[in-house]
Amino acid sequence: MTARRFAILAVCTANICRSPMIEALLRASLVPDRFEVASAGVQGWDRQPMDAMATMELMRLGHSAKSFRSHAIDSYLVDSADLILAATREHRSAILSMSPRALRRTFTLREFAALGDLVEGSDPYELVANAARQRSKAPSNADIDDPYRRSPAIHRRTADQIDEAVDAISRRLNALVAVQ
Repeated sequence: MTARRFAILAVCTANICRSPMIEALLRASLVPDRFEVASAGVQGWDRQPMDAMATMELMRLGHSAKSFRSHAIDSYLVDSADLILAATREHRSAILSMSPRALRRTFTLREFAALGDLVEGSDPYELVANAARQRSKAPSNADIDDPYRRSPAIHRRTADQIDEAVDAISRRLNALVAVQ
């Protein structure tokens, strides 16, 4: 019998720029039989393709969003996730308004990347639990700006911030499942 995969949900505003990029980068970098990744938006733009400039930045990083379609967040997605990574603190608050029980597993992307380097855990579940206990140690500048309808330079900066945080998170999570 195989173990249930650790479920990660990435969340942003419309699920067309930041969260699909987080999803694509996590999918590409995490051990596929140990993790599953999805994304959604708090404003509910269902079935939309990824933003064109965000798609170009994702391609620059070596990945495709060809088959991506946006999804609106719902309580099932939130309740099913073992770790929820929001683009901003505002998104994190929207998630917690929907499901207050998600507090101990909901972080901003950059917050969890920083905490992942500070806390211990023997598996992804314990890492998330310990990160929740140490949340006060996370940097206060944990938001990733929305690049939608903004300059290519802002899209580039956003993509680079996401890539850096995803790299830190995936290295930490992959190391935990490699020892099991």
